[in-house]
Amino acid sequence: IIQELCVTGQVQILRGEEGVEEASRRLINGECVALPTETVYGLAADAGNPAAVKAIFTAKGRPTDHPLIVHLASAAQLPEWASEVPKSAWQLTEAFWPGPLTLLLHKKSTVTPHVTGGLETIAVRAPSHPVFQAILEKTGLGLAAPSANRYKKLSPTTAEQVAHGMAGRISAVIDGGPCEFGLESTIIDLTRTTPAVLRAGPVTRAALEETLGRPVSTPENHSIAVPGNVEAHYQPEARLRRVQTSELGIASEESTAYLIWSDAAAAAVADFAKAGENLLHLPAEPERYGQALYTALHQLDQLDVQTILVEFTPTDESWAAVNDRLRRAAGTG
Repeated sequence: IIQELCVTGQVQILRGEEGVEEASRRLINGECVALPTETVYGLAADAGNPAAVKAIFTAKGRPTDHPLIVHLASAAQLPEWASEVPKSAWQLTEAFWPGPLTLLLHKKSTVTPHVTGGLETIAVRAPSHPVFQAILEKTGLGLAAPSANRYKKLSPTTAEQVAHGMAGRISAVIDGGPCEFGLESTIIDLTRTTPAVLRAGPVTRAALEETLGRPVSTPENHSIAVPGNVEAHYQPEARLRRVQTSELGIASEESTAYLIWSDAAAAAVADFAKAGENLLHLPAEPERYGQALYTALHQLDQLDVQTILVEFTPTDESWAAVNDRLRRAAGTG
């Protein structure tokens, strides 16, 4: 099945051990293949091959000055990509790798500028998904792998979402099931005196501070170029608006869908939601909400509505990653 030619414009979905073999072959040959991670599906290519890296930007329609994350099999490979590996990096990799934590370090001079967006820093992480790990081991490559979606659009958390969103842009995705976390990795900058979280994600600031034994900052605004750091990002095709629970009914309009988490919100939209067809009620726990968020937005987008009204989520730190994605999905930075 894997060897059969795809219908023009379709994305071939690879599965199982044969899928790992085929994906590895394509990556070694300089092709792009979408792979599952524990966060979201990534569009992978050989990070040491400038032409392969350029193909990622072309497929996504992503500006070439936006850096990519290089995925490694383990922390032992850090010296191959970073010019210096501080003690803090080893502490964090010991605690959180493989897993959803990306480190920003000074890059080694041999690293192609195509993967770093021309910057002197490099973002690296070791994914925990067994399929991605198997491919890293089989290829022996460092793999650049931003989310497998068109630039600024919703990140995919299933192979089917990749196949739909990237049709005509890539040839294949390997199916590794739904993503465990559903939100992109935490990014921490280790090139400064005080480590700083540049993108909120599954690994919280509190967990980072506990591991490092010192403060970690979380600047609300920064000019450092890292993946996902644009004002409008992770966006559905429909316009997304965030509203207070009490405003859900007032803000309702024609061709609207609803994404809520509280019982109060369910009561507020009871007269507007069409027997639940245009209403999704996500869990009230931040980790479970984050896991379901992109899939929910993909699902509501398929209703062909003009607006998705999203109930404001809590503002405590445990919701930081969710709130970051929702702000950018609404185009409010």
